[in-house]
Amino acid sequence: MFSLLADPTRLHLVWLLTRGESDVTALAAACGAARPAVSQHLAKLRLAELVQARKDGRHVVYALTDGHLRRLVVEAISHANHQVTGEPWHD
Repeated sequence: MFSLLADPTRLHLVWLLTRGESDVTALAAACGAARPAVSQHLAKLRLAELVQARKDGRHVVYALTDGHLRRLVVEAISHANHQVTGEPWHD
């Protein structure tokens, strides 16, 4: 899991999915990557069962598989934010 999240684009996609489910087009626009590249990253995340997909008409909508991953990514980004901004640590 950590090796998959080491890729900046995949980490960004998972970060975006912490806010709720989304389709490939919206994810590509939000992270600034090409749609085919986003699809390939999502396929890897799906194989690792970090994200799940469901059909919504002609669109495939992606979501995180569980809250543990969401909390892990939110805490990791928050930790990095404290490192960068110098904001005081807290519990």
